[in-house]
Amino acid sequence: MMAAAPPEKRAGSAASAAGHLYPVDIKDVTLEAVEAAAQVYHAKLLEEPLSTVEVFPIPGRKNVKLEASLMRFLPLYREDNKHRLLVLIDPQDENTVLAIYLHNSWWLVEDAVKTADPSREGLIQVQTFAERTVLFMLNCIIFGMLERNLTHDVLFVPHSKKECAKIFWRNGDAVAFYTVKAKGSLCDGHTGQCYSLPVLDTMFVRKKFRRRGLGMKMLHDFCRNFATEDAVGLSCPVSADMYRVCQRFLETHPEEQSRLWEVMPPGDWSQRVSIWLKIQLEQNLPKNVNLSCQVKNIRDDEGQMSKRVSHVPDIKASPDEVKVFHDDPEEVFDLQPNAEEHIQRKAEVQQRKESKKRAGREEPVEGRVPKHVRAMP
Repeated sequence: MMAAAPPEKRAGSAASAAGHLYPVDIKDVTLEAVEAAAQVYHAKLLEEPLSTVEVFPIPGRKNVKLEASLMRFLPLYREDNKHRLLVLIDPQDENTVLAIYLHNSWWLVEDAVKTADPSREGLIQVQTFAERTVLFMLNCIIFGMLERNLTHDVLFVPHSKKECAKIFWRNGDAVAFYTVKAKGSLCDGHTGQCYSLPVLDTMFVRKKFRRRGLGMKMLHDFCRNFATEDAVGLSCPVSADMYRVCQRFLETHPEEQSRLWEVMPPGDWSQRVSIWLKIQLEQNLPKNVNLSCQVKNIRDDEGQMSKRVSHVPDIKASPDEVKVFHDDPEEVFDLQPNAEEHIQRKAEVQQRKESKKRAGREEPVEGRVPKHVRAMP
């Protein structure tokens, strides 16, 4: 374990001072010890006169003064505001973090997500406090403050202490991560509902490591980890970029097409949309048809709830337009450009059935179209 030194002698990037180790490489470290050291250091800065203020070297720009006014304590876990980490704020932008205080030293953000351990390569389960700190940096600092597109409404809050996560390490850098809501885990702290299937909840790839297939690798790892499950989910809403990843993945791994769903918690049959079906529909439907994550309950001709087609997205249309398909699951998943003719034939058959029923009841039938089945335009 790295020997502690007075803060005034350890300011700056600490890789060399730690024998080329990075925070994640330092063994037997606890959150309580790191937090206590940060509290002592911060309290000392509040007591010292301004004439003794140190500076922190930032590559490519002026040094930043290590003043208490530029430091913040940020919560490490979503449900626990007591455990916090000390960070240094950019004096020119209060929404940007420059460094984090770990092991009695300030570490640049870029250094805090590195490793000197060559065996730390590929997707590795987050288990230690040090790995949890890297997850925090990737999630709340790099994504949440440095790389997030402000035009997007997606925002990752700190993860739960018990949340399952994997970090993707490549050539000494933490380049991506994904987290999972386990089957049977609580959806939130406000209800007793539990997830009915494993759900990939968050995924992030750093900008400079994108377009290298990392999203595909993480999605494949997720599905493989739950290979015995009949269904696995992605947390709704799924972004357009993620849908493109899903399309490439499902085209490469057709055996997963029937297992992957977009779900809302807790993910029962009325809260699922088949991702593969949605991709197929978006390729074949007119652009003005809106495919929603919400799924409506449907009933077959005998009035029984039909789970096998509950994955069909809610299509916003006029009252007389189609609400659901009654095709077999195989037909739904294999929906091709010529499927409109197939659906038209089914609609015509259904219309003739309805006409006979109305004729038997002496009801007018001319010009009437069944509301629950109609061909796509």
